[in-house]
Amino acid sequence: MRLIIEKDYDNVSQWAANYVAARINEANPTPEHPFVLGCPTGSSPLGMYRALIKLNKEGKVSFRNVVTFNMDEYCGIPRDHEQSYYTFMWTNFFNQIDILPENVNILNGNAENPVEECKRYEEKIKGYGGIDLFLGGVGPDGHIAFNEPGSSLTSRTRMKTLTTDTIIANSRFFENNVDLVPKTALTVGVGTVMSAKSVLLIVNGHNKARALKHGVEGGISQMWTISALQMHQHAIIVADDAACGELKVDTYRYFKDIEAANLDPATQL
Repeated sequence: MRLIIEKDYDNVSQWAANYVAARINEANPTPEHPFVLGCPTGSSPLGMYRALIKLNKEGKVSFRNVVTFNMDEYCGIPRDHEQSYYTFMWTNFFNQIDILPENVNILNGNAENPVEECKRYEEKIKGYGGIDLFLGGVGPDGHIAFNEPGSSLTSRTRMKTLTTDTIIANSRFFENNVDLVPKTALTVGVGTVMSAKSVLLIVNGHNKARALKHGVEGGISQMWTISALQMHQHAIIVADDAACGELKVDTYRYFKDIEAANLDPATQL
């Protein structure tokens, strides 16, 4: 695991965007062999999406031969609801880049048969040869996607009941009213994320410090699904200083030291 530590959220977002663009450009995707990108929602990736839009408009990266699979979607709200993840992605990212609409894949939270919808999603990912790079954020309780504490670390795409903590955290998007927040969602599993060729998580803010500590320093546990990344061959966490508040001083210094000499091409765009 690599832990990239940046001073603030803006630097985290730019580093992540540069890394994504560098990976796409390195792959040199074609219509026959697209780059497959896993996409998150929420507040954490917004800065990265803004930076990627800028890179796209500057001609430094193209999404024309990129296929995306989103992490999750709420159940029971219309696709065009202002807080659906379909709306989030098209408003904050897809409508502002050169991606082809047919290359965008988002789970259908209103599918008549959620089990079949989740199975179809997994099979479509497999049909593309898997995810090349899965992006993500993390909840204060350490969950990735909607894999709440206690989720199997080998889980695949499925319907999940959201915890009270997640509902409260997401209520800021629903007029701060927990009664308006959907109680279930379709989500990729921890195993789905772990099957990706590489993973990049964005962790920012003091409220994520405990999650980062468990993800980096703690043991592997289904109670902190972020910790599963310790078992991935190509996992990166990019975090701001605020999120590192609970790491041991030696841990912080170790990762700062080894990255200081790493001239990553992703930072050179």
